[in-house]
Amino acid sequence: MPDDVKPIARPRPPSVRLSPDTTGVLADLGLLADLAGNWHGHGFNLIARPDHDGGGPLFLELNQTEETLKIDPIGSPIPNRGFAMEDITLFGLTYLQKISDSVTGGALHIEPGIWITQPAITAPVENPPPGGQIVARMGNIPHGNSLLAQGSAIAVDSLPGGTFEIAAVNTAPFGVGAPMPVGGTQGGFPAYNLADTSPAAVNFRTPFGNIPAIPLPAEINGVPLQTVINDPTRLLQAAIAGQFIEKMVVLTISTEATIAVASPGTPIQTLNGAGGIENIPFLIPNAQTATVFATFWIETIRHSTGSFLQLQYVQTVLLNFPILGKVPVVNLSWPHVSVATLRKTFG
Repeated sequence: MPDDVKPIARPRPPSVRLSPDTTGVLADLGLLADLAGNWHGHGFNLIARPDHDGGGPLFLELNQTEETLKIDPIGSPIPNRGFAMEDITLFGLTYLQKISDSVTGGALHIEPGIWITQPAITAPVENPPPGGQIVARMGNIPHGNSLLAQGSAIAVDSLPGGTFEIAAVNTAPFGVGAPMPVGGTQGGFPAYNLADTSPAAVNFRTPFGNIPAIPLPAEINGVPLQTVINDPTRLLQAAIAGQFIEKMVVLTISTEATIAVASPGTPIQTLNGAGGIENIPFLIPNAQTATVFATFWIETIRHSTGSFLQLQYVQTVLLNFPILGKVPVVNLSWPHVSVATLRKTFG
C-alpha cells in the first residue's frame, strides 16, 4: 500500500439497511420529526404570470387556497459516500403537497419531494447553528422545475407571551439582479392596486376570466385584501393572534445563501443556504424560475384540552420574465408568494 494512502478507519455503511423501530426513526430525524404526518389547512397564493394572449404586461392571479400535505418518514438511513472526507448519513421524509383554490375548487399545485437533515461536514465546511441542524428540501413541480433549497433548523423552546412577529415579505416586481424591494410598493402596476378599477387593472387580475366570475373578498380572516396583496404574511400573523405557542421549530431554506434587499433593508441571509433550480428549456425565455426561499414554523399550540401541532410557512419564488411589448426589453423578477396555516390531522 502506498505510504500516502491511509486505511479505512471505520466500517463502511452497510449494504443492507433495515429500518429501526418508530422511536428510532423519529429520533434520527431530530428537529424534522414533527413534520411527519398529515396536514390540512388554508392559505393564500399570489403569482404574476406572463399574459401573452391577453396582451398585457402581466396577469396577477390571486387565490385563497386549501392545502393537504402528506409527509412520511424514510425508514432507513441514507448513506452519502465520501471522498474528500468520510462517509456521512442523512435522514429524511418524503412529502406530497396538493393545493387547490378554496373558492372554485380548481387545481393549483402538486409537488412531490423530500426533506433531509445533514450532519456537519468538513469538505466543504458546513456547520449547523448551535443546537440546530442542516436541512434541505428537494421538490419537483409539473411546470418543468426541480429545486434544491438548503438551510437550517433551530428549536425555539419558549416565546415571550407565547407569540412572535412574522417578518414582512415583498410581492412587488423588481429588475433581475437588482436588490429586492422591502415590500408594499405594488411595483407601479395597476393590477396590484385594488383601488384601481380601470380596465388596465381589473382585466389583468383575478377574477377576470373566471367562470363563474366569483368576486374577490374585501378581506380574508379579518385582513383587508389590499394588505394581503402587499404582504401575505399578515394572514399568518392573524392566524396566531390569540394563540399561545409553547415552542416551535423554525426551518429556513433558500436556493441562495444571500438575497440582496434594497435600502434600508437588510439582506436576507440563510445559514447554509445553497442549492439551485433546473427548468425545462421552454421556461427560460418565457417564465424562468430563478430563486426560491422559504420559512416554515412547526408550532406547538397550547389548548384547553392539551396542545396541538400547527405548521405555517411563507415561500417566495422569483419568476423572471420581461414586460410584454416593452422596448427596450425590461426583464423583471416577479415574486410568487404562498402562505398557509396547516394543522396536523388524523387522516
